[in-house]
Amino acid sequence: MAMTYGYVYVAQVAMGSSQNQYFKAIREAEEYPGPSLVIAYSPCINHGLRNGMGKTQQQAEDAVAAGYWHLYRFDPRLEAEGKNPFQLDSKEPDWSKFQDFLRSEVRYTSLLKDFPGEADVLFRHAEENAKWRYNNYKRLSLQEFGTVPAGTETKTE
Repeated sequence: MAMTYGYVYVAQVAMGSSQNQYFKAIREAEEYPGPSLVIAYSPCINHGLRNGMGKTQQQAEDAVAAGYWHLYRFDPRLEAEGKNPFQLDSKEPDWSKFQDFLRSEVRYTSLLKDFPGEADVLFRHAEENAKWRYNNYKRLSLQEFGTVPAGTETKTE
């Protein structure tokens, strides 16, 4: 939502997935001469990581690889250069890992244990939603900037 204002730097990061992307986003956010928002995937004890809290960096990497979490940066300064301000930093996820990722956290498996039928439906919807978000981010990253779309030129008389 903050990206729609057009003057807010926004990044979504996961340090365990890409330290380079993480540090680049932090640096850009700090340098940006306006409001900045950095949204980080940060596993906590309430997630109930099956591999334990010592594996939070691996969990972040797995979240991105499975498509649960996406990495991007939105830098409004790029539009003035004729460039797309939205940069998708995530690679195409391996969607076959999505359901296993959900099952790696107790916050999801407890739902599966108590309400298996409902959980299966919700897990499928979560994956569909993650795919929709990723495809939307891909569309945003492919938009052209600095040119006037055909048919929208204004005539001056």
